[in-house]
Amino acid sequence: MRWRFLWPLPALALCFVVPWLPGLPPFWVTLGNYVGISAVVAIGLVVLTGVGGITSFGQACFVGFGAYTTAILTVQWGVSPWLTLPASLAVAAVAALLIGAVTLRLSGHYLAVGTIAWSVSLYYTFANLDLFGRNDGISAIPPLAIGGLRLIDSRLYFSVIWIGVVLAALATGNLLDSRAGRAIRALRGGALAAASFGVNTARVRTLAFVYAAVLAAFAGWLYAHMQRSVNPTPFGLNAGIEYLLMAVVGGAAHVPGALLGAGLVTVVNDALQDLLPKLIGTQANFESIVFGVILVLALQASPEGIWPHLARVRPQHHRVRPGTPALPVRSMPERGAPVLSVSGLRRDFGGLTAVNDVDFTLSAGEIVGLIGPNGAGKSTTFNLLTGVDQPNAGTVEFLGRKLVGMTAPAIAQLGIARTFQQVRLVASMSVIENVAIGAHLRGRASSLEGVLRLDRAEEAQLYAEAGRQLERVGLAEHADRPATSLPLGQQRVVEIARALCLDPVLLLLDEPAAGLRHNEKAELAALLDRLREQGVTILVVEHDMDFVMKLTDRLVVMDFGIKLAEGAPEAVRNDPAVIEAYLGSVA
Repeated sequence: MRWRFLWPLPALALCFVVPWLPGLPPFWVTLGNYVGISAVVAIGLVVLTGVGGITSFGQACFVGFGAYTTAILTVQWGVSPWLTLPASLAVAAVAALLIGAVTLRLSGHYLAVGTIAWSVSLYYTFANLDLFGRNDGISAIPPLAIGGLRLIDSRLYFSVIWIGVVLAALATGNLLDSRAGRAIRALRGGALAAASFGVNTARVRTLAFVYAAVLAAFAGWLYAHMQRSVNPTPFGLNAGIEYLLMAVVGGAAHVPGALLGAGLVTVVNDALQDLLPKLIGTQANFESIVFGVILVLALQASPEGIWPHLARVRPQHHRVRPGTPALPVRSMPERGAPVLSVSGLRRDFGGLTAVNDVDFTLSAGEIVGLIGPNGAGKSTTFNLLTGVDQPNAGTVEFLGRKLVGMTAPAIAQLGIARTFQQVRLVASMSVIENVAIGAHLRGRASSLEGVLRLDRAEEAQLYAEAGRQLERVGLAEHADRPATSLPLGQQRVVEIARALCLDPVLLLLDEPAAGLRHNEKAELAALLDRLREQGVTILVVEHDMDFVMKLTDRLVVMDFGIKLAEGAPEAVRNDPAVIEAYLGSVA
């Protein structure tokens, strides 16, 4: 059994030992309690921001939801503090669902600004409603108790808080090492790529948002019963910014980084409050200025955070277990049977017609090339076929099913996989982890099963499938390397392996030979020939005419969005209209 499965045992033991160390001042135990509460919030930000790429300045509000829920239930309704924990988490989850339904429609800096907006509005909600005690807040919150033992001593409460930290870290590690976690991490490779392999990007973003909110509410519950009073001040925008800084300074993509960041920010902030008045001889609030300067310098020196410098961070190794049962495979249509029919396909972007009344068909077991000069509309056609974009007119039928109006994940579910003109791999994941994303729709485990590690049998099957596809494309020896450490040509082959993990009937390849050397192109052509013999239908966009002429059964030529010619490679090569499109009328 590897160390990563054993670390919670000594960590839990330390939760009971550390606060009782001889000579440890009570002040440091109390400071450790604050570090632990902040660490729980920062761990949620690892999933939301560091892994999912969703920047939020509003996590302090969810801390407030957890704190105020338990305060109201215990003080005003007399509910046992332990029974208020599920209520606190549920309130935060519902609030995150409602807030996320609006906020997560935004992207980039608009999303970050949106989190600032609702952070400010919720702060004033807490400060102005009688339910929350206005600015005075709610006091006389009962402490946690075990039997007759009231957990008022900071050393006793230290154990409670840090057991919570260990559980939050363990749950988060399990989540990120699951099917749902790969879907969250796939967002870093671009929503388009993730959706093309069946990831419901809206649902996954919401999952990350709610998960981080629930951890923040847990921190708020711990905070309320430690302080035994709550008011709006700790739940404002400044606190939200501080939590985000903790995650970023420690290393936003790493759970240990969240703990490190929480410790550094809390300790440095406290030390500055003590030292600066002595150094400059004034009680003015200069610590915020100095603290900000220190953080800026730290981020300039280490944009990825401090943790990657302290520990060698490598993608997790996933060894394929011998004898793992194979995943079910879909039945392929008989060779020569109709697979894809495109009729009158049109896509307008304002006054520009990118695809103009294009028609073509594909039959099972054939390789068709879609060629044309740059800007001919080939990649747009791919986007229309895979549901990434919707046409203004025309029909697309796949195995008798009409695809127009269907989403990208729904189309992927039918058996259409693709690669991309610009390589879209997740840099923080290994080769085999990237390939396993392609098998997302072939798994069924939920995020809760992932957190509880009830998905291990299915995970073994998904990684076994990823390993088989890497063997199939000749990259098995690179399975545990960081994906973006490979040469560009091999990264393109990794994309093909990822697409094959979907078990596709139709494979759409967008310039697969770009960046490959001569021998690698020959190996790719041999691979595609084998796939054709196995019944896979392939539509390939490629600019290497020698490669595509030798490989394909038919060619469809596009120019300025229209279909210029179609036929056998030799006939297309000699077509005067094709020659003019590529070489000009003088030729």
